[in-house]
Amino acid sequence: MKEEQNEAVVNQRLEFNCLTFACLFLIMESLNGDELCFPQLNTSCKKPLLHHAKNILFDTLMSLICLMTVTLNMLVIFSISYFRQLHTTTNLFLLSLAVSDFLVGIVLMPLQILSQRCWYLGSFMCGCFHYTSYIVTSASVGNMVLISADRYVAICDPLHYPTKVTQRKVKVCVCLCWACSVLYNGVILKEFLKNPDQYNFCDGECVILLEYITQVFDMIFTFLSPITVIIVLYMRVFVVAVSQARAMRSHIAAVSQQGSVSVSVRKSERKAATAIGVVVVVFLICMFPYFVPTLAGNSMSFSPEFLVFVSWLFNCNSCLNPIIYAFFYPWFRKSVKLTVTLQILQPDCCDANIL
Repeated sequence: MKEEQNEAVVNQRLEFNCLTFACLFLIMESLNGDELCFPQLNTSCKKPLLHHAKNILFDTLMSLICLMTVTLNMLVIFSISYFRQLHTTTNLFLLSLAVSDFLVGIVLMPLQILSQRCWYLGSFMCGCFHYTSYIVTSASVGNMVLISADRYVAICDPLHYPTKVTQRKVKVCVCLCWACSVLYNGVILKEFLKNPDQYNFCDGECVILLEYITQVFDMIFTFLSPITVIIVLYMRVFVVAVSQARAMRSHIAAVSQQGSVSVSVRKSERKAATAIGVVVVVFLICMFPYFVPTLAGNSMSFSPEFLVFVSWLFNCNSCLNPIIYAFFYPWFRKSVKLTVTLQILQPDCCDANIL
C-alpha cells in the first residue's frame, strides 16, 4: 500500500515538473518571439541585445551629433545664401560642402541609428539609404578637394585668382562634383541596387557588401587620391604662406624696429600652420579608420562595435567641417549673431557689412 502511495507521489511530482518545464518553455518561446524584429515571420532577425543604459547613452550621443551637424550646417547654408557680401566664389564651395554635410545629419545619421537595430523600411528604402550615403559622402570629399584647390590658387597665384576662379566656373565645378558622385556610386552599387536584399541573412536587416576589388578601388578613389591632393596643395600653400610672412617680416624690420610687428607676424605663421594642420589631421582621423577593414583585407575579422564606431566617426566629419571651414571665418560669427538676435528681420539686413 505504501509503495503504491509513493509511486503516486512520484508520478504527481513528475507531472508537476513536466508542467513546470512546459510553462518555462512557453515563456522562453514568448520571450524569443518578443526579441524578433518581425515575430510573425520565421525568417525574422533577432533584435540586438543591448544593455538599457548603454542603449540610452548611445541614442543620446548620436542624437546630439545629429542635432549639431544639422544646426551648424544649416547656419552656414543660411548665412552664405542670405547675406550678399558672402556671395563669393570661395563661399560657394563652402555652401556645397555644407549642403552635403547637412544631408548627412538630417537623413543618413537618423537612418544609421535605425539600421543598428531592426530595419522596418523595406528593401527599396534600404537601397536608397546606402546609395544616398555613398553619394553624399563622396560629394563631401569632393567639395573638400575643391576648397583646397581654391585656397591654393588664391594664395599661390593671387593676381590671376579673379580670372581663374569665377562664379560660373565654380558653379560648373560644384555641379560636376555632385554629378560624378551620383554616376560613380551608381556604377559601384549597380548590383546591390538591383536587389538590395541579396546580402540580408534575415528579415529586418539592411546590409551591403562589396567585392574586395571594388572596396580597394573605392578606397583609392574616395580616400587616398583626395587626401594626397589635399596634402600636396596645403603643403604648397603652407610653404608659400610662410615665405610671404617671412618676406613681410624682413621688409617691416628694415623699415621699423618695432618688436610688436615681429610678434604679430609670428602669430600669423602659427595660425596658418595650425589651420592647415587641423584640416589634414581631422580629415585623416575621421576617414582613415573607415578604410582599415579594406586595408586588412577582411572586414569580418573586426567586431560589429568597431565597424559601427568607424562608420559614425566617418559621418562625424560632417559635423566637424563647419567648425573647421566656417568657424575660422569672422563673418560666420557675425552672421550667427545677427540671426540669433533676429536682426535679419530688419529691412536690408541682407546688405549688412559683416566682412
